[in-house]
Amino acid sequence: MNAISPATATGYKVDPRKGGHNGRVSSEWYNRPADQRFMSLDDLMASVSSRAERCTTRTVETKALRVSATRGDNTRLMLSAPGRDVELAPTHWSFGQLCSQVSAPASYLRNLPAPIAAINLQHGLLNHRGELLKTLEHDDGTSELRAVTGPDYGRIYDHELVGAVQKIAGNGTGDTRWKIPGVLDWGTNIYNPNAPVTRESTTLYASDRDVFLFLVDDLNPIEAGRLPNGDPDLFFRGFYCWNSEVGAKTLGIATFYLRAICQNRNLWGVEDFSEMTIRHSKYAADRFAAEAAPALLTYAESSPLPFVNTITAARDRIVANDDDERKDFLRKRKFSRTDTQAVIDAVLNEEGHPPASIFDFVQGITAVARDQKHQDARLDMEGIARDLLAVAA
Repeated sequence: MNAISPATATGYKVDPRKGGHNGRVSSEWYNRPADQRFMSLDDLMASVSSRAERCTTRTVETKALRVSATRGDNTRLMLSAPGRDVELAPTHWSFGQLCSQVSAPASYLRNLPAPIAAINLQHGLLNHRGELLKTLEHDDGTSELRAVTGPDYGRIYDHELVGAVQKIAGNGTGDTRWKIPGVLDWGTNIYNPNAPVTRESTTLYASDRDVFLFLVDDLNPIEAGRLPNGDPDLFFRGFYCWNSEVGAKTLGIATFYLRAICQNRNLWGVEDFSEMTIRHSKYAADRFAAEAAPALLTYAESSPLPFVNTITAARDRIVANDDDERKDFLRKRKFSRTDTQAVIDAVLNEEGHPPASIFDFVQGITAVARDQKHQDARLDMEGIARDLLAVAA
């Protein structure tokens, strides 16, 4: 592994056409309004931790809950809980959770006048088979019901995930090697890691129901072989993670190597993608402390050498020397005649020669996978490419 110097004054020359494409971060970027975007991990942490400090979790008897309509307002419901002097106003999310707990159709009840919806929900609570529910209640001038779950729900707070990320990434703005990413110039294929961070380009997000973070180590490129023109094939390490303390999502962490991030926050040239998730079940907090947080720290501090060695081995391992062997190699892995030819053509177009090494086939398969209309087919192909790299290692 060689030390890499910037190819230009503005960044690194990369080949984003190779490897896989991942649109998860782009989807988050596209759908987040301005008030859900944060410029640093400190700002994000301040928001989610202060929210948690004003929240109380309680386990209550289902039959002790009382649902009523707000006086003089046929559009609002309130919930009375034992031990509280003030009624709770359900959020849109917690109302849906409450309906789900009693097997009531939330979309239907939302269209009913509040008094009628309250009667239906109260009936469901009184006849609920489960004896207990767990509530997440927020006090900040007004009392709000943020979440309603089963009694064994294992809550991992959003600030716990952000805190774990801060241990390796500091403020996420360049005070450590992990930072908000730069941007790819498609005209030159130059990736600029020092592009300014704005609310438009940030990749730190939080709403009233979830948190999502994406950071990269893009000031320390990794060379893993050479491109057909002789230029170094450069990679950067990256990870994204997510959580919902109100039960909207599992907790998850994805790690990978990538070649570039574009302005729309699509990930290009993705290799060695790995993902772990933790459901918010009874022992979720213990699993987060014992598995997820250490895994993130281990990845952040790990050497890229195993990845580089895998790519090198895949480039060196020749598995096909003629067209018959190429087709046979792919057909044994359940590729159709059409997809087999598409893989071969993709390598010819991108590498300038027919596939011969495992790395050639991996690049061809991921190229064809990018064009798949159905997600299942794309994931199947990407899985085959991943398994081939593992064999090469």
